[in-house]
Amino acid sequence: MRRRMGVAAFAVTAAAVMTAATGGLISLGPSAAAAATCTAGTGTDFNGDGVTDTITADPGATVNGAVRAGLVRIMLGGGKGVFEISQATSGMNATPERGDQFGYSRAAYDADGDGCTDLVVGAPYEDVPQDGGNLIDAGGIWVIHGTPTGIGAGSKIESYTQHQFDTSTVTEAYDRFGFALQSGSTSAGASYLVIGAPGENITADGKDYADAGCIHYLQGSTRYTVNQDDPGVPGVVEAHDRFGYSLAGTSRYFAVGAPGETIGDDAVFAGAVTVFNHTITDGVPTALVGLDQGASGEGLAGTAESNDQFGTSIDMTSYWPSGQTYNSDALLAIGTPGEAVGSVTGSGAVSVIRIQPSGVYAELAAIDASSDGVEGFPAEGDFFGQRVALTNTDTSVVSSDATIRLAVGIPGRDVGGVKDAGAIQILRPLDTSIGANDKILTRASSGSVLPGTATARDYTGISLTSGSANLYVGVPYSKESGTSKGVLYVIPWSDINGTTSTGTTTYVPGTGGIPDSGTSFGVVG
Repeated sequence: MRRRMGVAAFAVTAAAVMTAATGGLISLGPSAAAAATCTAGTGTDFNGDGVTDTITADPGATVNGAVRAGLVRIMLGGGKGVFEISQATSGMNATPERGDQFGYSRAAYDADGDGCTDLVVGAPYEDVPQDGGNLIDAGGIWVIHGTPTGIGAGSKIESYTQHQFDTSTVTEAYDRFGFALQSGSTSAGASYLVIGAPGENITADGKDYADAGCIHYLQGSTRYTVNQDDPGVPGVVEAHDRFGYSLAGTSRYFAVGAPGETIGDDAVFAGAVTVFNHTITDGVPTALVGLDQGASGEGLAGTAESNDQFGTSIDMTSYWPSGQTYNSDALLAIGTPGEAVGSVTGSGAVSVIRIQPSGVYAELAAIDASSDGVEGFPAEGDFFGQRVALTNTDTSVVSSDATIRLAVGIPGRDVGGVKDAGAIQILRPLDTSIGANDKILTRASSGSVLPGTATARDYTGISLTSGSANLYVGVPYSKESGTSKGVLYVIPWSDINGTTSTGTTTYVPGTGGIPDSGTSFGVVG
């Protein structure tokens, strides 16, 4: 049952169906000389040359004969090569095993302050050996450090089970440590990493609650473990809350999704989200506010109902309010893919909320397919909000409808009669009319920034993330000939309408030096 604090009050939806890797360089042709040292040029710059690199995963890939062992690929900017990392990579202290899904989650930040971005990879279905047996799906994470010559074999690599990361905790079967990851730097310049373990069992009030969930939080070199039984944290520990299922953050705040949260007495899997700042209070990050839909009129827009799964997907970006001199606030997007719109079940919805330093919040937009001017209409099983990507394209100015963009994944949408082809809806959440400038992206429209042809069960919109410059759209379940191993599109926000010469960059296995192998290339976010 959800309880509120301050001023506010594991199941996934049906849409989430979701060559050995050595870690060496796969040449893209003549390579520029490596930088002598890392330069901290961009947020995702593994070789520190000042050029943005692109990361994607294929958690379904076969590695050394192990089905769904998983791998990650990094395409260096400037045509400097493709690096492939898996549990077979030299120095990983791991063995590819069936179903590990290495790459299911990923985060990138400069963990050691050397100017090269470092990669964190989660394998939440990793089995951990113990006492002659295996702890099934206990999970693990790896930190692979970037270098001026690239990343992978030869890099410094750290590996952690849950107990290794925080010795005050115990590695257990089905904890799914590493299911979600979030990283960055605080406003004070300290690096931080958040790790979700939504399968963690929590003991509270003398009872054991299965899959209640927890997070592990690293700031600098200090580690903390947080669950809903900790001081000041909103919510009550319950079985199947799955606290830590989704994560998002900025330099001032981070948010934790618990889509299994029960609201009231009987709204199971209604979902909730907790917002923290990076200040440590009573041994844990400071919780600011707990968010949920609540009973009618008591929470955010809508009413908490069973299987809404509010918080399945979340994203956060910095917000500079008028009258302030810096990005003091944050905007938080929350996907509720199971939301019924009227009588249409599983149509889905998204909320965009402004968070202030005090924890005061305001819902700026409540969006579904029936909202004012929004293109489309509610349809059963669309799962609008299965993924959300929210960005501020210019953090150097006061935030407005000119700088804030929201991309909403709709993986269950039928396109031109093609079942579950999927779509992405681009919105300006600060517009007076939410649908005034919206745009639908599919792989079936003439002149689309998503090249290709929609095919059944592509689930476009299931893989989505954003930076200030680019929107990243993966179609890991593409059925189209030539992209059936998956595809990744990198779309400049400046060209989201396809009207400039910048253009979409398309990455496909078997082209541009990317190995022609795998099954679900294009997993991002």
